[in-house]
Amino acid sequence: MLFRSSDFSIGQALLSPTRTYLPVAKAIAHELGDQLKGLVHCSGGGQTKCLRFGTNVHHIKDNLFPVPPLFAEIQKASGTSDEEMHQVYNMGHRLEAYCPEDQAGRVIAISQSFGIDAQVVGRTEASARPNQKNHVSIHRQGTLLTYG
Repeated sequence: MLFRSSDFSIGQALLSPTRTYLPVAKAIAHELGDQLKGLVHCSGGGQTKCLRFGTNVHHIKDNLFPVPPLFAEIQKASGTSDEEMHQVYNMGHRLEAYCPEDQAGRVIAISQSFGIDAQVVGRTEASARPNQKNHVSIHRQGTLLTYG
């Protein structure tokens, strides 16, 4: 089977090297300085890795990139739920930069200068939960997934 967005087979896609985001992360850190509040590489915790950072934070992800076909194939073959897929896999959303809203355009421009698609995927706000634990809300195709 070939992916619609590439000429890779599933096996080739799974075995292809992972792109390093260090050059773009360094450029973002250099350009934004103290305006950069955090960077999260969404591996080893998928879309919930951000739960580990900050205190009393509600992460709202309501504009994620489309899910690449590879993840749909993994889900189809394994029968894994949407909740678990987003908790384990990055779902094609690999790096998050946390910065003030007025700096988002700079982050996007820097990312694009490295040939990396970028967009605002969400926002953070203070958690309204009484236990003040971090939590994540992911809005995707009419479905709400919550963690934390």
